[in-house]
Amino acid sequence: MTAPTAPRTILEYGLSSGNVALVQLLGLCPLLAVSSSLVSALGLGLATVLALTATNACIAALRRVTGRDVRIPVFVTVIACVVTAIELAMRAWLPALHGVLGLFIPLIVTNCALLGRAEAFASRHDPLRAALDGFAVGVGFLLVLLLLGGLREALGRGTLFAGAGALLGLPQLEWTLLPGYRGFLLATLPVGAFFLLALLIAARQRWSAR
Repeated sequence: MTAPTAPRTILEYGLSSGNVALVQLLGLCPLLAVSSSLVSALGLGLATVLALTATNACIAALRRVTGRDVRIPVFVTVIACVVTAIELAMRAWLPALHGVLGLFIPLIVTNCALLGRAEAFASRHDPLRAALDGFAVGVGFLLVLLLLGGLREALGRGTLFAGAGALLGLPQLEWTLLPGYRGFLLATLPVGAFFLLALLIAARQRWSAR
């Protein structure tokens, strides 16, 4: 039986030492594709946090009745059910944001972080600790999404939370940093996402080394 993991250790791993985006380099496809704006990054990040938390808790609750031979199909089924529920809820309550994120919401099912945490942690711990682990890992991913999305939007358009009124119904969040700014095209393109993510990873490695 696995010894209980301290909550502080769980949080530190998800947010820093085991960050799925900057350390494990998982989920890079949605990270790079959706981070073109802060609003879309926030939407996908929150959906991922909810998916990780819920799937970890469910898998931990089922761990004693799931045989080792069928654990992977069970994990995938639980993940697919949770992500489908999140997608349907977003389509019902935030249709504009759902339209922007499009295929990347159901593609959360294929995010290696969900299956990885299910196998490495949720299947070996109680539901409460598993939910905390999923939340910490999801928030770590969300923070990187927000940082990358904010950098790309600020450099590329000179704005922050542009479109929050239409997508979230929160126009008060929209902020123009530089009126009349013509934008830096590279930051809005996929290659700009790769460059900025590389800089974030290098900065994190430098900080870790110090």
